[in-house]
Amino acid sequence: MSDPRKTPKIHFSASAVMIDVGSRHYRYESGREGDIAAVGFSPRKAQTVLYLTSGLDQYEALLARLGRHTTGKGCLYLKRVDEADPQALRDIVERSYRKATEA
Repeated sequence: MSDPRKTPKIHFSASAVMIDVGSRHYRYESGREGDIAAVGFSPRKAQTVLYLTSGLDQYEALLARLGRHTTGKGCLYLKRVDEADPQALRDIVERSYRKATEA
């Protein structure tokens, strides 16, 4: 597992920028495996997307404090990061990172 204090990896494509913090290894029952970001950020024109490695139902109390947002299965969408509760956002990211990188 990687240290979140190290320089994040930044990926560029024609449609988006992805900033990966840390990494985790995954393995499906089918045998497919690989490494993905422990937490990912993609700042986009319409919104900032946070890719978290666990379901968002465990963050219900923090999401209530966060402010305006929408969610997907493992994604958190923020239209205005500057309007989000910074401590709630920090807690969500830290908890997701810890869960993704625990041995």
